[in-house]
Parts: sequence; C-alpha cells; structure tokens
Amino acid sequence: MDNFIFHNPTRLIFGKGMIAQLSQQIPADKRIMITFGGGSVKTNGVYEQVIQALEGRDYTEFWGIESNPDISTLKKAIESGKEKNIDFLLAVGGGSVIDGTKLISAGIPYDGDAWELVKKGSAQNTIPLGTVLTIPATGSEMNNGAVISCRETHEKYPFFSSHPVFSILDPTVTFSLPDYQIACGLADTFVHVMEQYMTKTNESYLMDRWSESILRTLVQIAPQIKENKQDYHLMSEFMMSATMALNGFIAMGVSEDWATHMIGHELTALHGMTHGQTLAIVFPGTLRTLADKKRDKILQYGERIWGVTSGVPSVRVSLTIEKTEEFFRNLGLKTRLDEAGIGDDAIEEIVRRFNERGAAYGEDGDVTGEVARRILQNCKSKKETTDTEGTSMKTVILTSFKSDVRAHMLQDLLKNEGIESMLQGEYTAQVLAYIPGMEIKVLVFEKDYVRAFEILKASFPEKV
Repeated sequence: MDNFIFHNPTRLIFGKGMIAQLSQQIPADKRIMITFGGGSVKTNGVYEQVIQALEGRDYTEFWGIESNPDISTLKKAIESGKEKNIDFLLAVGGGSVIDGTKLISAGIPYDGDAWELVKKGSAQNTIPLGTVLTIPATGSEMNNGAVISCRETHEKYPFFSSHPVFSILDPTVTFSLPDYQIACGLADTFVHVMEQYMTKTNESYLMDRWSESILRTLVQIAPQIKENKQDYHLMSEFMMSATMALNGFIAMGVSEDWATHMIGHELTALHGMTHGQTLAIVFPGTLRTLADKKRDKILQYGERIWGVTSGVPSVRVSLTIEKTEEFFRNLGLKTRLDEAGIGDDAIEEIVRRFNERGAAYGEDGDVTGEVARRILQNCKSKKETTDTEGTSMKTVILTSFKSDVRAHMLQDLLKNEGIESMLQGEYTAQVLAYIPGMEIKVLVFEKDYVRAFEILKASFPEKV
C-alpha cells in the first residue's frame, strides 16, 4: 500500500425527508445562490422542499446548468454571484449541476476569466457550497472534483476545488428518473470503481474487497432496479454506491487509472454523448486493449465478480471482458462506437488531442495518444475490430446432452486440436455431468470459431 493522506470533510445527510435539514446546515446570515438544471426539480417535489426549508432566508435562484456544464452558462452565474455578493452556494441537481457549482464557487472570488481556472485544473480560493443530490452517478456530492465543458471549442476538462460542506441524499427523489439516466448512472458508478480497482494486484487487500463490494452490489441491484425503480431499498443502495465509488474511500494507498474517463470526456466534447454512455463503450475496449498488462487483476475481478473460475487464463480473461460488456448492454446502453454513429474521424481527432497536450494516463502513465487509438479501435463493432482479432469469443451452442456426457469431453475434443475453450452452463462440479435438455455453451477464440464448429459438428451432428 502506498503512502497517502486522506481527508474528506463533506457531511453526508441521508434518508427520506432529510431535505428539511437545509435550514440547519446553512448559517442564517449567508446570502445564498441556489443553482438548478433544467427544471425537473419542479415536477418531483424537490424544489418545493428546498424553498420551504429556506423560508425567510436571503437567496437567489440560478437556472439552466446543462448536462456537461458549459463555461458560458457558468460565467453568467459567476457574474450574478459577484453582483449580489453571494457567499454560499447550494447546488440542487445531479453531477452536472454540482460540478458547475464548484466552478462558480471558485469563479466568484476570482478576478480573471473562469476558463483560466479550468485550464489550470484547480482553485484554492472558493466560497462554501452544499448540495441536494437528485441523480446518483458522479459522486460529485462528496468529492472535490468536477468536469467542465466549452461547447464552442469542443473541450472538456477535469477541475478540482473544494469539497461540498454537506450533501443531502434522499433516495425518494430518484423515483421519477428516466430509465436511461439510471442506466448511465449505474455505468458511471461501475467504471468509477474500476478506474481505482482495475490497476495492480496486491496493493491493498482491503481496498480491493471494498471496491468489489460496490461492484457486486451494482451487479445485484441493476436488474432489480430495471424492474422497480421506485423501491426505496434498491435506490438507497444505488445512491450510496455512487457516492462511495468516488469519495476517496476506495482509493487509499492504491494506483488509479482514469484513461477510460479521459477518452470518454473527448467523446462527450466532440459528440455531446452522455458521460455514462461513453464509459459503457470505452471501458470494455480498454480491457481488451490492455488485457495482457492487466491480466492478473482481470482474473481476480472475473472470479470475484462474475464467478469465472474455470478454463485457461486467456479464456477466462476474454469471458470476463465479455461479461462486463454484457452488463452494460443489459442496462440498455450501447457498447460499440458504430452503434453511436462514431467513426474514424472522431478517433483520429481524439488521438490528435491526446498528442497535442502530451497526455499519458493509466496507472503507469502509458496510455498515450497511440494507445488511445488502439482502445478506440477496440470499441468498434466486432466485425470491424482488428487489434484483438483472435481474442474475442464466439459461442457454439450444444443442447439436449444426456447426463452421461461429461463436460470435459467437449473441451478435450477441442484441446486435442490445439483449441482453448470455456464452458458455460449449470453442471454438477463433482462429476461434470450436464443436466439432460439444458443448454451448454462452448466459447472459443474468434480465430478458432470455424474450426471448432466443424469439430463439434462432426462429433455431435444432432447437437450443434
């Protein structure tokens, strides 16, 4: 475990009806600016609760902070804040509203252009802010990070300032969120954890297990939320998972990656794509590209999160990556660039931007522009992907085996021909005998698919 200093001063106020706590959290003499997004808080009851809690206080409202907050909008809020001598900010919304408000908190006491702060990357002099979270995803409610865009120049950069003084999380306010927004939030949370987990092995048993607990929670609740997004328990777990994924708790003493996020930011800047959607596309491509480098951690992740324990390491790695992509797809998200209408021009522009600023991300600082190109090439549809030809898995489906057909017979047939394989299906581990009539899937490398199919077809013509 590496040396570290941990400090998180944000007071977390969690539960139903806790927005009423606002009056106790903001000093009575403060001149408050309340920042909002597009207006959904007026339909889900949040606005009414906030205004009621601040009755009699000196406050002004600023509306219109968009998804991926734009510097031009934030400059208007900063100008208004200076004119009205605002000395406390309250962000009411999701990650974009909170991110934007963090820049406003730095921009009000700053004499220059707020975009200078963004390009610099951080600010020390800020006015205090609190948050009322309405969308679980970014973790911005309990960290000091933000991401700010400039639509005019198609730029998007991370920015760091002060932690919120407090954040109020009421799971009931999430009940009316659109399915797509929930899906993107789950993907964002998942990849936040992976950026801090999918690095090196044996840096910290504790951090690994903590990260894995969040990942396992997300895998468990995601399909249940899809069925009932108004379940208080499920949305509580989601909300806390999103907060814990990026508040520093799982990053203590371990390496971090963030290459996927930086590539995803460029996709948003160029194409306006929702952040969580970019991650669902880029992260599987990152794993495919860096599979050799991250092999041991992928094997650990596959075993502990997806139960991938049998087969040679190369097959287990491929199956784990496939399961990760399948998780995002089951959320209802796209997982390939061509599905989002993004082609080679965008890839080359992202590479150019990486090279222009000398970018080098990843736990070892080796994800350069050229590596980003390989990652993005691996985010194309399978038929277009060339970099990992021979490592993607295809499936041969065999059905209706009698109980005396043992699973290892299938693998032995292929192994004798030099073909590695992985079996999927329910079986009794002691005897490796499949239940009659159930479906058995034999996964092989894409380069071996045709030959494997012919071998199995010849051996079991009525089954393949």
